[in-house]
Amino acid sequence: MIQLPFALTEYKARLHAIRTEMARRNLDLLIVNDVANQHYITGYDGWSFYTPQVVLVTLADEEPVWIGRAMDAAGGLLTAWMKPENVVGFPEDHVQRADRHPMDWIAAWMTSKGWAKGHIGIELEAYYYSPKAHARLTAGLPNATFHDADLLVNWVRSVKSPVEVDYLRKASRLAEAAVTAAYEVIAPGVRECDAIAKIQAAQVAGSPDFAGDITALPPTILGGENASAPHVMWSDRRFGENETVALELAGVVRRYTAGLARTMQLGAMPAKVSDTSKAVLEGMEAVLDTIRPGVTAEAVEAAWRQVIQRYGLKKESRIGYSIGVAYPPDWGEHTISLRPGDTTILKPGNVLHSILGMWMDGWGIEVSETILVTENGCETLTSFPRDIHVKA
Repeated sequence: MIQLPFALTEYKARLHAIRTEMARRNLDLLIVNDVANQHYITGYDGWSFYTPQVVLVTLADEEPVWIGRAMDAAGGLLTAWMKPENVVGFPEDHVQRADRHPMDWIAAWMTSKGWAKGHIGIELEAYYYSPKAHARLTAGLPNATFHDADLLVNWVRSVKSPVEVDYLRKASRLAEAAVTAAYEVIAPGVRECDAIAKIQAAQVAGSPDFAGDITALPPTILGGENASAPHVMWSDRRFGENETVALELAGVVRRYTAGLARTMQLGAMPAKVSDTSKAVLEGMEAVLDTIRPGVTAEAVEAAWRQVIQRYGLKKESRIGYSIGVAYPPDWGEHTISLRPGDTTILKPGNVLHSILGMWMDGWGIEVSETILVTENGCETLTSFPRDIHVKA
């Protein structure tokens, strides 16, 4: 018995929204390369995307088609909601061969179905869709007209259903467990890798009621000078005395991600850290006071910027983005960004990860919230103290 994360009615509602946009763009077929989008449409869940993998959505056919490596079609039968004939495997002799490519086979299969012509939308910015894959696919479908349909599905995903929000609430509990574990284990002399091990245990097994998934981004703990660079990985380095440690962690349930960033201070807090944290915490309040339906993404960032300017600070990077279902290497949806120039109007059901990271010269702090846009305002899905956690 397939244990789908959503009812069939929800998958069909998603397909209706996707097909409505396809029709608006005059697309006969959509080739979905983004792994998170494939999961969103079909429910398929497997670590198989290191070989080419697509989902095909037509205007006329009721069900989508998943195509991937033949050995992984078995996983499709276990996790996807479609009929078995709509879970298709390309043969093993097409896997990582110099003389042939899976897209050759996929193009031939599409031709056999009568899908080799017309207007085809395709996601051109997907992480695991290579230039060679695109060249081989288009060569195999010479009578089709291709259109870049990048983010078509992502924008449909940007408004969450109540069931999606429920998974995000559960994920938030795991994010809180991960930060709690970090607060407990991080101390002078502890190795970063040992702290990460405890954090990951909390991310996966932090609740007796539901399972945690692997996070699309690895846990980030930045101590000392490393905190000035937001994406440095951990090592066997030991935390030092009087370090400021920035944490960017998350919880994931059924692939739905809730992010939670916080900051620790080992020993006495320097004045520069205390002063900057006041600006960041006040800025977060301004963000939360601004987010509501009808407000633009850039207006949220402007509220934050007005606060930090009073403290003589500036931040060049965006302060948040839409978040939801995700696979490695990223948990952002690539749609809404809280930054100047993004005139997206926020809607109920949008979920944003607002991360207020200040990466300074030789140190840094981070505070974030995963925020649901509600009918009348917003709600933080995580409930965890924002003040810098001092560990004497």
